[in-house]
Amino acid sequence: MTEPQHFGAALVEEATKKSGLVWVRGTGPDRALWHVWHEGAALVVGDGPGEQPLPGLADGGSAEVTVRSKDKGGRLVAWTAAVSELAPRSPAWEAAVAELKGKRLNAPDAEEMPERWARECRVLCLTPRGSTTDLPAGSLAAAPLPTPVTTRQPVPASLPRLLLKRGKKTGKAAKS
Repeated sequence: MTEPQHFGAALVEEATKKSGLVWVRGTGPDRALWHVWHEGAALVVGDGPGEQPLPGLADGGSAEVTVRSKDKGGRLVAWTAAVSELAPRSPAWEAAVAELKGKRLNAPDAEEMPERWARECRVLCLTPRGSTTDLPAGSLAAAPLPTPVTTRQPVPASLPRLLLKRGKKTGKAAKS
């Protein structure tokens, strides 16, 4: 490995380790995916109920990974990955799931999660292939993908009364 390639590999590893989120493009749209860096590769889990979608990422395929800065959110490095799906309950899968389980936030079934992942999800290994790729010069802004999830809903009828009660209690405590 030449000096520039060595530095590129180190940059990919350090940046990806420190970022909790990477942008991945397979044959589908770019997706922001949470991941864990383990033994020289980014590990992701998804495509099951309650987990992140992994469209366009197929075993034996490739993907473009863009790593963002954890503090500023800007693009740091982009790299090409070889995608491989880990067979459920294989030694590599067990090691990957042990790492992923510790980083999975807000899991509804923390103890049963590995069993659910084995039954219903895919665990993918994104291994850097070669050196880094050039970062795009322009903005990669795009319209959000359609989703049934929404945060806009009518305000519950009881909410204004609850907020007024809270304000009155605070006011009484301040006078005392």
